[in-house]
This record gives sequence, C-alpha cells and structure tokens, in this order.
Amino acid sequence: MTETAQGRPGDITGQLYLYEKPELLTLEAHGTLGFTPNERPFDFVRNINVIPLTMAEFGSAQRHCPIVFSSFEEPVPLAVVGVVEQKNLFVDADGNWDPMVYLPTYLRCHPFAFASGAPNGQVAVVVDRNAATVTENPKFPFFVDGKISEQTDALMQMCAHHDSNAKRTKALGAKLKELELLTGLRATYTPEGASEPETLMDYISIDADKLTSLDADTVHELHTSGLLSAMYLQLYSLENWRHLMARREKQLREAA
Repeated sequence: MTETAQGRPGDITGQLYLYEKPELLTLEAHGTLGFTPNERPFDFVRNINVIPLTMAEFGSAQRHCPIVFSSFEEPVPLAVVGVVEQKNLFVDADGNWDPMVYLPTYLRCHPFAFASGAPNGQVAVVVDRNAATVTENPKFPFFVDGKISEQTDALMQMCAHHDSNAKRTKALGAKLKELELLTGLRATYTPEGASEPETLMDYISIDADKLTSLDADTVHELHTSGLLSAMYLQLYSLENWRHLMARREKQLREAA
C-alpha cells in the first residue's frame, strides 16, 4: 500500500452531518418525546466512511482509523471507517459498533448536538427528530415534570464537552492552513495477483516533510500549544490504511 500526492476527499459541511431532521429542543415541541434504546443502534452510520473527530480524540482514534482532513480551506479532522465502498467497516450485521474500536464522541452525542445560530448568538441544543431512538412514549423522556430529565442532561453534558473540544480543534485547522502544512494524497493497494494498484481513497493529510522542515521557533510554539503532538498522531494514524483493507477483505470472505 502506498500514498502519493493526489486529489482530495469529499468535503463534509455543516455542524449537523448525519442529523436528518435537527430541531431546536423545546418542552413545547418535544415534551412527549424521549429516548428508547434501539436494537440496531448504529444502523444510521452503516453506509458512511468518515466521521468527524476532535483533536482530543486523536490518541484513541489513531489506534484504529486513518485520520484525514475534510478540506484545505476549513480542515475538519475525520476518522476513516471505510474504504472503496460507502460502508462502515466497524458496524456489524446487527447494527452494533465493534466494541474493540474507538467510538467517536460525535456519534455518542447523537441524537443531540450543539449548533450555532440561536437568538442572541447563543449555542442551541438540537435533537435529530428522525433518529430511530427518538420516540413517543419513550423509555427515557427528554423532560420530566417540565424539566430536563437526568438522562437528557447527561447527554447534553457530553455534547457540551464535545463542542468545547471542537472549538479547540478549529485552532489546529487554522494553524495547518496558516503554515500550509496540508497536502493531497492517495491511498492505494495492489490486490493479490494484480499488476496495477487500486485506489482506496483520495484524502488530505499533513505533509510530513513540511512538518519536519519547520523552524525551531514554530516547532516550539506548536509544542507548547499542544498542536504538535496532534499533528504527529495524525501522521501515525495513516498506518491504518492496510488494517482497514484487511478488515474489508475479511468481511468479504465471511459474506461469501
């Protein structure tokens, strides 16, 4: 498997990627709704191959997934969870996430999220009304006696933590753009018996040569800000292309 300068991945835009029908959470609109655990909790991400990440998650995610960036202009870190097809290799036939693989916080927050655009510039709490876990007569209501329930509050706290990390992650993207450290790459593999390589994915990554060529003052600044370690974790994560391909081939054999 090789990586060569080439192309870019499809952009992911908006703060509510994967949310089909985000609505501002209110007692009036959602007072009778709540969570009911789904027997197939991750079916809604079965047919995707990237998931947004925050910088704080790089250490965990890089053990399982390549980490790439969404674009050159507004780089958002993405965990790659599938190659070739639009298929998540970490969701099994029963709709469960592989328990041995890191689960991004973006998915753990679902069906809630924080979104900008609320009155007075405040951050709004939204809920994906179309999520399979959002139901009438729920096991865990959103509201109890007109107030946010304990379960809802716990999920909102997770969203708040994720939102805080996402804002810090924007600083990483801004610095990568400022220093022009991003480059387009292509991950390829050559099937057994084939003479030509096939493309796994075109993607955007940190350029290792440019990173190691930075002057000492810039390296010190990146180190003290905590950005340098994240940059190297992203580069280390690229070792996982072959692991994803091995997982895909194993699943194809089992399906056959």
